Amino acid sequence: MPAKAPGRPPAVRLSVLDRSRTRRGEEPAEALRATVALAREAERLGYHRFWVSEHHGVPGVAGSAPTVLAAAVASATTRIRVGTGGVMLPNHRPMVVAEQFGVLAALFPGRIDMGLGRSVGFTDGVRRALGREKDAADDFAAQLAELLGWFDGTQQVHPGVRARPAEGLRVPAFVLATGEGADLAAAAGLPLVIAAAHGEERMLAAIDRYRDRFRPSAQAAEPYVVVSGTVAVAGTVERARDLLVPEAWAGAYSRTHGEFPPLAPVAEIRARTMSARERAAFEQSLKGHIAGTPAQAAAELAALVARSGADEFLVATSSYDRAALLDSYRLLAEAVGQV
Repeated sequence: MPAKAPGRPPAVRLSVLDRSRTRRGEEPAEALRATVALAREAERLGYHRFWVSEHHGVPGVAGSAPTVLAAAVASATTRIRVGTGGVMLPNHRPMVVAEQFGVLAALFPGRIDMGLGRSVGFTDGVRRALGREKDAADDFAAQLAELLGWFDGTQQVHPGVRARPAEGLRVPAFVLATGEGADLAAAAGLPLVIAAAHGEERMLAAIDRYRDRFRPSAQAAEPYVVVSGTVAVAGTVERARDLLVPEAWAGAYSRTHGEFPPLAPVAEIRARTMSARERAAFEQSLKGHIAGTPAQAAAELAALVARSGADEFLVATSSYDRAALLDSYRLLAEAVGQV
């Protein structure tokens, strides 16, 4: 592995979001253990943060309890910041979220991030099981204010009640958004985490709006933007693009069949006879990502960071071949001068 040049800073601060994607035929426990192993490797490679996600009732995702998984990741690492990308606040009572992050921050001081999202359960059945309705996200701003109030002792929704050990601890909060959430992050004075889920043009417009409307807070004196996306790196463009195939097919299958499946091998997907609808969804899912050799990926990433003015990039890549995925993260870290 090439040594990092003395005094040479990385071109961009890089972090990792892992969704604990399952592979077909494996138990969820294997995916969870792989997430912890990836976190150790990410720390070795110099990534800034390692975040885990929240999904409920999804066959292809093992990560349903992000604060529990974050504890396992923090226990297995020593320096990298650990957090959630994110806890879906509408699914939970703010006090419970504060208590969970309070415990994490007490156990791992100075290393815990609280990434918060607005999504509710994926299906009606999941929402009923969680005790939430589709409109639960409409109260996100109030839920967020209450949550932050549990930490600084200012919440008045439940007078006389205090969240322990959260109260008095500083846990950096981030708002995950695809569009409207950028305005909520700006109003709350919190860092923004955003992806080009609806296209780069809309993402850039949301970032501009966030910066224009940002109100300084105790959490952040100025805007801070984390752009998230898929980056696949390999020795050749073809191998890098192959890394995109399993997740692209899973996304296409979800849109055409209503269920998000475990990841499948590339060769099997390539050989599959797809319907016209499946093929269109699959081809669409392959677009909008960075994939190429280390030099190509680093250049594309730098260009995206320049266009967006991002302070940080959160790499959220999944693929069937875990060895190739680890290589991708290693090659990217080397290419941007991180190791």
